[in-house]
Amino acid sequence: MTGTTYRRRVDDWTTRVAAVWADAGSRPEPEVEAAIESLVAERPADDAIAVFELAGVRDYVGREAEAEPLYRRALELGLDEPQHGQAVIQLASTVRNLGRPDEALALLREEFAGHQEHPLADAATAFAALALADLGTEREALVAVLRALAPHLPAYGRAVTAYADELLD
Repeated sequence: MTGTTYRRRVDDWTTRVAAVWADAGSRPEPEVEAAIESLVAERPADDAIAVFELAGVRDYVGREAEAEPLYRRALELGLDEPQHGQAVIQLASTVRNLGRPDEALALLREEFAGHQEHPLADAATAFAALALADLGTEREALVAVLRALAPHLPAYGRAVTAYADELLD
């Protein structure tokens, strides 16, 4: 198989996976799960993106305990962006839902701290805020969300940042 043929097959597979997710809200969860499982079965067992998609569908249907090791395996196998960042966020959300908000927060901070330019940085902040709230530090959670929001405001961004900083004083 030539490189071009392989890329075309991967692109087709990725397109089919994206189509399942795009339609997921209008389909019963077991049907979405079966569709993703069928697509994952087309890929090698050590295909990081396929493992990530399997983790995602387990998470989607509420089977977080099954999703967690799959997310970890996908990350171990090596994912490129944007799937790498998505997998970290989804793993953090999963471990938070499994009652480990401290671990969720550590995962997000390790991956995204100091990387505000990352396209998923604001999403990571939102999930970090949820973990902070679970840990009883709602004020810190609010500050994190306000700081993430401030750069997107057409006006008052500087004021919102200053007021957010005051909340921690």
